[in-house]
Amino acid sequence: MDRYVVTGNPVEHSQSPFIHAAFALQTGQVLDYGRLLIPLDDFAGTVQRFAADTASGAARGCNVTVPFKFEAFAVAARHTTRAALARACNTLRFDEDGWLGDNTDGAGLVADIERNADVALRGRRVLLIGAGGAAAGVLGPLLAAQPAELVVANRTADKARALVERHVAVAGSARLHAATLADCGAGYDVVVNGTASSLAGAAPPVAAEVLGRDALALDMMYGPAAQGFLEWAAAHGARGRDGLGMLVEQAAEAFLLWRGVRPDTTPVLAALRERMARAKK
Repeated sequence: MDRYVVTGNPVEHSQSPFIHAAFALQTGQVLDYGRLLIPLDDFAGTVQRFAADTASGAARGCNVTVPFKFEAFAVAARHTTRAALARACNTLRFDEDGWLGDNTDGAGLVADIERNADVALRGRRVLLIGAGGAAAGVLGPLLAAQPAELVVANRTADKARALVERHVAVAGSARLHAATLADCGAGYDVVVNGTASSLAGAAPPVAAEVLGRDALALDMMYGPAAQGFLEWAAAHGARGRDGLGMLVEQAAEAFLLWRGVRPDTTPVLAALRERMARAKK
């Protein structure tokens, strides 16, 4: 049986096994998908051992979550265009002629915002909080959606500037620039939190002034980790959204890369939200 895992640290909270099992059932694919906790100091070695272990079937690929997306890029022999732009990978495919690294995060985020949340990004002002692997993976696709302005805000301004400079050539007509968390402007139409602040249980890293009237405020985290961000958004008149939709949409892109078929995300997202709601009770 073909085997896949989601890798990360932590990883026990991940809903990816449920999502990919639903995709496999829907599309008639036979596979096994699990979780693999990676020691913080041994991403490459742990994934290589998983890929080499054929005792339970052939390992065909893995998803990569925090904090290993930059390391995943380094172990891939080849990269898709979007992964090369991000210099971070959230998906690996174990091809015989060298591992292929992809980044499906941005496509998943844009699909969730525009299709599931029904917010067109074209002509909007967008704030992307963070400049790590998660933010790097979504900046290119966000720019491809043609916002009027996109600001990357980060605690370390130099890191935000480096990410912006790498994307200037694909910015199109969008006004693209970097800022610090304390000086990132106000009144955005869409605010995306790409930091790990929610996972750590910290408060949103920016002031409420960033939220424009009826803004969409999306945290890439989901479940209890995102609750504080959602409450903050609601308290300041914004429409809060967690990362479940992005998770399902990016997973569909990874499934397409691995299996050659793109599943229908709508029923899977509905089932996942119902599953998460039951878990709260």
